[in-house]
Amino acid sequence: MNKFTDINFKAIIFGAAIAGAFILFGWQIWDWFYPFSAIGLLYAGYGQNDLKKGTFAGAFASTPIIVLTFQGYMGQFDGFFLTEDGMMALTILILAVGAFVGFVGAWTKRSRVKALEDYEKKQNIGKNKNKKKNEK
Repeated sequence: MNKFTDINFKAIIFGAAIAGAFILFGWQIWDWFYPFSAIGLLYAGYGQNDLKKGTFAGAFASTPIIVLTFQGYMGQFDGFFLTEDGMMALTILILAVGAFVGFVGAWTKRSRVKALEDYEKKQNIGKNKNKKKNEK
């Protein structure tokens, strides 16, 4: 029995790559690219079918951000963040933000699917009225 059939790994991998790429673009080109790394985490969550899987996908896709942060691509740290406790707190914070953004992506997909279903129901309300009258 395969437990991973419902997980969209393509969305997780591309989401992580997009997040990492925008961190690198922010470091090399322009600082305004840093916030756009959340697009990758949103995509990783949006690609999943469930809120729990979307949350997990967002947290997992944020791991390149953690690696790039500790390699110095997000700037230099001093004080508390140079200690082991500070590094662990920063890691947990990045994972928590990634999980939240992934949850928002999965929630957006769920809301969109519900809206499309409601739209289809409204479109099908009056379609077969004339056919039933002609058959009698």
